[in-house]
Amino acid sequence: MMASEAPEGGAGRLALFLCLSLIVLAFTVATATAIGDYNISLKTVFLSVTNELGLTGADIAPIEQSVVWNLRLSRALVAALAGAGLAICGAILQALLRNALAEPFVLGVSAGASTGAVCVIVLGIGAGGLSLSLGAFAGAFAAFALVALLSNGATSGPNHTILAGVAASQLFNALTSYIVTTSGNAQQARDVMFWLLGSFGGVRWLDVQLLLVVVIVSLSVCIWMGRALDAFTFGDEDAAALGVPVARIRLVLFGVTALLTATIVSMVGAIGFVGLVVPHAARYVVGPLHLRLLPACAVVGAVFMVIADIASRVIATQQTVPIGVVTALVGVPFFAIILYRARPQT
Repeated sequence: MMASEAPEGGAGRLALFLCLSLIVLAFTVATATAIGDYNISLKTVFLSVTNELGLTGADIAPIEQSVVWNLRLSRALVAALAGAGLAICGAILQALLRNALAEPFVLGVSAGASTGAVCVIVLGIGAGGLSLSLGAFAGAFAAFALVALLSNGATSGPNHTILAGVAASQLFNALTSYIVTTSGNAQQARDVMFWLLGSFGGVRWLDVQLLLVVVIVSLSVCIWMGRALDAFTFGDEDAAALGVPVARIRLVLFGVTALLTATIVSMVGAIGFVGLVVPHAARYVVGPLHLRLLPACAVVGAVFMVIADIASRVIATQQTVPIGVVTALVGVPFFAIILYRARPQT
């Protein structure tokens, strides 16, 4: 009786947690849409959205209607989806690599995306035919291909993969620095630096639609392989003994995390600490089972990123702080608290 009650209790706790988190997420997205150089009331935000959806016909000033729908809401939704995606990637990589410090950029994807973006911004490669996002995306998958080559695909162990990721990151970071130093002017260097630290400026509804599809598909694939991920936490040999096709599952999940990370980085730049901190926080609440952990990571990551985006716009007067700076400022002390609570008891 007790054995059957535990899963039900866990499922009920997860459902309650997800419901509360979704309510918080809706409120934070509304708040992010209302806050800016020109503040808009939450009531106006709600009516503007329902007007666009054809549910109401409230009399809203055209400028407010446009700001809410065309600028701020799309930005807030991209922030939520990016946070969810990075948190999911972090949870997956921490399981596959059996390393609590693994995060989405451990495979060198972020460094490769940065090099691709810099080639477009500074060198003008593909200008007119190759956008910044496409250049970053191409660079991200070039880095992933290099890591796969160095680590012998899906057959190597987690330590080998991490070392291959470190090597790829160093290589592409060096290429980025070389290009900026030798070819870029002061304004280009400033643009590159701001992009490398992350920015939600300029995202639109097309970005929301693309990222929504990628996040939903990636999350679905990862949840479908949730039990295999649970087995990976005990090691490759134990996972194989349980009937898990280790090489195939690892290759698929590495590909999913690379696709999701590359899509996010190509849109908003490199945003650190989300994929590292959020899985630990979610694991503390819902436990280590990935069928529960992955949905929790998605919701918590979304809330975390939207709050960070709000902070990036209010902590400095008349300017926006790069989002990567905010996530680090918030993430470091939060992660320190997690480490402190998880310390061995003497």
